[in-house]
Formats: sequence, structure tokens, C-alpha cells
Amino acid sequence: MTEDRRLRVALLGAGSVGSQVAALLLEHSAELADRAGAQLELVGIAVRDLDAPRDTDLPRELLTTDAEPLIVGSDIVIELMGGIEPARTALLQDLNAGADVVTGNKALLATHGPELFEAADQVGASVHYEAAVAGAIPIVRPLRDSLAGDRVRRILAIVNGTTNYILDRMDGEGADYADVLADAQRLGYAEADPTADVEGFDAAQKAAILASLAFHTTVPLEAVHREGISTIDAQMMDAARAAGYVVKLLAVCERLDDEGGEAISVRVHPALVRRDHPLASVHGANNAVFVQAEAAGDLMFYGAGAGGIQTASAVLGDVVSAARRHIAGGVGVGESTRANLPIAPIGRAVTRYQITLEVDDRPGVLATIAGILADGRVSIATVEQTIIERQSIIDADADAAAAAQTTGAEGRARLVIGTHKAQEQDLAETVDRLGSSDVVERVVSVLRVEGD
Repeated sequence: MTEDRRLRVALLGAGSVGSQVAALLLEHSAELADRAGAQLELVGIAVRDLDAPRDTDLPRELLTTDAEPLIVGSDIVIELMGGIEPARTALLQDLNAGADVVTGNKALLATHGPELFEAADQVGASVHYEAAVAGAIPIVRPLRDSLAGDRVRRILAIVNGTTNYILDRMDGEGADYADVLADAQRLGYAEADPTADVEGFDAAQKAAILASLAFHTTVPLEAVHREGISTIDAQMMDAARAAGYVVKLLAVCERLDDEGGEAISVRVHPALVRRDHPLASVHGANNAVFVQAEAAGDLMFYGAGAGGIQTASAVLGDVVSAARRHIAGGVGVGESTRANLPIAPIGRAVTRYQITLEVDDRPGVLATIAGILADGRVSIATVEQTIIERQSIIDADADAAAAAQTTGAEGRARLVIGTHKAQEQDLAETVDRLGSSDVVERVVSVLRVEGD
């Protein structure tokens, strides 16, 4: 029966993922036809440069620099160009023509997703985007379909392979951030300009998509709180290890229900994760999504978060789904974003913290710090003190040593303070007061503890 049915498929972009998608469509056409219920005819591949080197050899007659003729008349359009434009314009044109769209473009979905979904609804088409979050890991369909009848409470996700690779090596080897970043760039895990990865922009885009799916609410990218990993150093890693934690860059999407009313919090930042937590065992450039739902309980999705052939797997799964819809007929499955929950500022988030301070080593300092924390409604759970000897201060900084003698200090100490749960706003205000206190030399770091 499949030989009598044929669907035209256009591919926009032939980079590391696109070239693998094209190769697999051609190589496994018979198998894909059996699964989809129709022959999937790759009618062309739009590229910027016909002669650019590619990961696979593609038939030159399929390559073109003119995307518009491919779009017109295609049943399914696969967009793997990346970026906002011309991808946005091309996909709106596809949808308005009634074609189903398959995309891995997280930046486009995080900024213009509602516009694309609305265009699809108008004509009964569908937007498929399993490859936009966590590469080969199937997470979009589970959140959108399998858990649609449940109530997701929280998602903790490692969705950027570059940062996980860097932090994993820093933790396991005691390596320096700059050295590991250089290695990541040399190995191709990080771009020459790594800002999108190490400063959390990439993860924030994926967090916006995950939260929109999990909480049935449109989450604009600008509502996602974002911090990167460039301030993480070996001392912070050592303190985390000593306390039984590992540092991960997490996307945290959670439902809040407090005196402020029901809302959602979406944020990306480095966080401490217990070493016995499933996310702590995610090594190298792998990704993982840990979902906590009221009925289903805890669910873990783990696998390769990037890579041409791995991500191509997710793309082709979407292509088969789109083909089945065409064969069955009817309108496409729309996005469920009708909950319209408010998005809370980071100040409403509640979690535990690890605060690292350098302080004067003299009587009364800990009592002063405890008082500042108590005044800010932040309760101490643990304290670990490491003494910095006076001789070390003299060798490193004569002025600091003289100041220490003037105040009667014995030297300096490093305090690592673990807190009970507190609201982010209270914590931020308390850290400001600690920083201005006479007994605190400097606030070394503040890390959130997630996953408890």
C-alpha cells in the first residue's frame, strides 16, 4: 500500500544534523515508508553553499540555494538551519501552505513558538520539535502527550552538553575551568565563542520550551532567570565535594504554590546536586531530564544531548509522526498552553543554599554572621571552617596582615555555610548584608542546592 502513497519532504539546512537526516532518509527509505505508511520522497535540500564540506556525501542534484520552490507543494518541511531568520519566515510560509513542520530550532521556538503554533492551528497543521531539547532524548512527546493527564511539579534538567563536560572534568580531575574550556573547544564540544553555552543562553532556551510543555503555559525567553558557569572555580568544586555534592548547570522548572498564589518558576544556574541523586551520575557531554509528577512520580530521561546522528534520530521520529498524520487525515495536534499560569520572579524561588565566605578569624565572627542570617530569615544547617594561617597572609598580602594585627585578628578563615530552605529574595538581601559586614572579607560564592 505504501508504494501508492507518496509524501514530498523538503529539507532546509545540511549541517551536521541536516546532512545525517538526508542520508538516513535516502538510505532507509523502505523502512521509513513501512513505518510512516507512505513513501517519503526527499525532493530537495536547501543550503547556503553548494560546495561546502559536509559530514556525508549527498546527491548534488538534491542541493539548491533556493528554498522557496522546495517549500511550495511539500507535505513536510524539515528546518535545521538554526537562528531566527530566515527560518521564521520560511516556517510561517510552510505552515500557511498547510505543510507540517519538523524543526530542531530551539532559539526560534523559545522566541517565536506561539506565533508558529498559532499559524499551524489556523490551517490544521502541526509543528514537531523533539530535536529542539536534549538531542536524541525523547522528552517533548512524554511531556506533551504521556503526562498530559498528570500534574508536573518540577523538572530538573541538564540540557547543555558543553557545560556538563566542563563541570564533570573539573569535578573528577580537579581541573581548572579555563583549561577544560580550551580542551572542549579543541574537541569540538564548545564553539570558538562559547558564550551561548557557558553563560546559560542555550540552556535557557530549552528551559523555556520544557516549562511551556510541562505547565501548559507560554513561557517567554525573557522570563527565564539565567546564570552561567564561568565563575565556578576549583575551590568551589572542592567545597561542593567535601559537602557531598557535585556542581551541575541545571534548568529548573517548578510549580510554586505559596501565599503569592500558584505560579511557575523557570531558571538556569549552577547548582549543587547530591552525589546520590540520578543527575549526579550524568557525565561528559550527556544530557538528562528529571521529571517529578504527582501521579507518575519521579521519571528520568537520559542520553546524548547533541551530535549529528543522535539528533537526526529525533528528527526522523517527528517526520514519521507528521507523515502518519497526513495519511490518517484530520487536523494536527495543537499545543496545550491554556493554563496561563503567571511566571514568578526568581525572588519567589525557595531552596537551600551553600554560602562561602572569607572572614576575619577572631572571636565573635561566627556569632555576628549567624545574627545577620537570622535577621534575614535564613537558617544555618551546617558550617565548615578552614583556617588561613597568618603566615600565608603575610606572604600574600602585607597590608592585609597589618590590618589583621591592628584589629587583633589571628588571620582569615573560610566559612562554608549550608542553609535550610529559604526564599531567594531573603537570601539575596542577606548576602548583600554579609558582603558589607565588617567581619566578612568577601563573599566567595553562593550556590543553590537542588534536588532535595
